[in-house]
Amino acid sequence: MRTLFLLLFLFLLNTYGSAQQRITTFILVRHAEKQADGSKDAELSEIGKVRAERLNALLKETAIDAVYSTPYKRTRNTVAAIAEARNLQLQDYEAMKSEPIEEMLSKHRGGTVLISGHSNTIPWTANLLIGEAKYAAWDDSEYGNVIIISVTEIGKDAKVLWLKY
Repeated sequence: MRTLFLLLFLFLLNTYGSAQQRITTFILVRHAEKQADGSKDAELSEIGKVRAERLNALLKETAIDAVYSTPYKRTRNTVAAIAEARNLQLQDYEAMKSEPIEEMLSKHRGGTVLISGHSNTIPWTANLLIGEAKYAAWDDSEYGNVIIISVTEIGKDAKVLWLKY
């Protein structure tokens, strides 16, 4: 009986440890170009719509388990086609807070999460994930960055790949 208990304990410990160490990948993108209409919740411009289509094409073969966006038209519309193509619900998240990112990591551990944000929120999120203040907010005219960060834990041993599209 004691041997069986020990084997069960080792199995559970190994399973729990493996689950905790699974790599989760975050794909971070800033929204595409917005209309210059002066509103706080602007739609994508025609150029922005084309960029969103290019992002969709770039990620077409990528397995994505969840798609999150800040609750603005420009961020949502940048990744809406990606979510739709995978039959995923586009979920809102509150930017510039660690709790939503921690929840994403916990909920989608071992998977891939796409996050659409802003010129200040995406670098902030990247910094949170890697555990250091490495990336500054982008200039308002800077678009087309894709930051891919793989982590097992927030702030530990992050691997970063930065692409332009």
